[in-house]
Amino acid sequence: MHQELLLKQIRRKIGDKSLNDEIANILNISYDAAHRRTSLKAKFSFEEALELAKYYQISLDHFLTSDHRILVQKTTAVTETGDLQSFFRHNLNIFENLPLSDGMTIYYSAKDIPFFYTLSDTMLSRFKVYVWMNLLNAKQVFVPFMEFYPPDFNVDTKELRKKYEEQKVVELWNDHTVSSILQQILFYFETGLLKKSEARVILQELTELIQYLEEKTENNPRFQLYENELMHLSNDIFFHHPQQPLFAIPTNMFGYILINDEKTCRETQNYFEHQIKNSKSLNTSGNRDRKVFFNKMHRQIENLGEKLR
Repeated sequence: MHQELLLKQIRRKIGDKSLNDEIANILNISYDAAHRRTSLKAKFSFEEALELAKYYQISLDHFLTSDHRILVQKTTAVTETGDLQSFFRHNLNIFENLPLSDGMTIYYSAKDIPFFYTLSDTMLSRFKVYVWMNLLNAKQVFVPFMEFYPPDFNVDTKELRKKYEEQKVVELWNDHTVSSILQQILFYFETGLLKKSEARVILQELTELIQYLEEKTENNPRFQLYENELMHLSNDIFFHHPQQPLFAIPTNMFGYILINDEKTCRETQNYFEHQIKNSKSLNTSGNRDRKVFFNKMHRQIENLGEKLR
């Protein structure tokens, strides 16, 4: 039964290619030996099954799960600044291992501004890392913002943002998506750890990011933005692909549980599609609705700017 399931997964991956040829080439065995395995007259050894699963990026979890129990992966915990580099590298590896093509769509339930947009060499990006580290690490000593020096991981972060922006992306936002970073700016300003001049620069860069996303919504057909006023957004990320879906559920700001169970991913796709049906498309609803939505965020930024004065 398990061998049949593995062969079924491989057939889905290779399409019209010869299954026997594929198996023979990967395992370095004869065509006849491959045929005996594909016709179930011979069993794969454990090593052969692992080799095939690794080559085709098939999780063997499929063969140990049921409708009510699945196996998941977990990203490495981030507890100090140095862990961030491995976190970003791991996320970049996820992108590199997915079949990024016209068949891939990324869904993002944006409780906060998606972290991909703050992966840049800006004060805004530096501030987000500063906040993340203070919130995640119980031993982190609160220091003034300008005395915080994150490690240099610009190469990985720039490549990660580039990978994300190149994909077909569907994001769900609401009025509160921008609120968390504004609350963070106010908190660190009131505690004296963030100077007024620094906060103003961060707010200006945040304004520019919102303007960029508005232009992207208007001009980039591969980017779809929806306003969802009814559902609680969660920062879930779903990589939808017919052959290789992946569902990422946040456990904290820098931790995800990764699920590639076929049934769970299908249910997740249905859930996102249901949310979209109850949301307003800011790409197709017209200039007025789009301006109203983005102006709400600009007003929130401007209101905080007034408080800082």
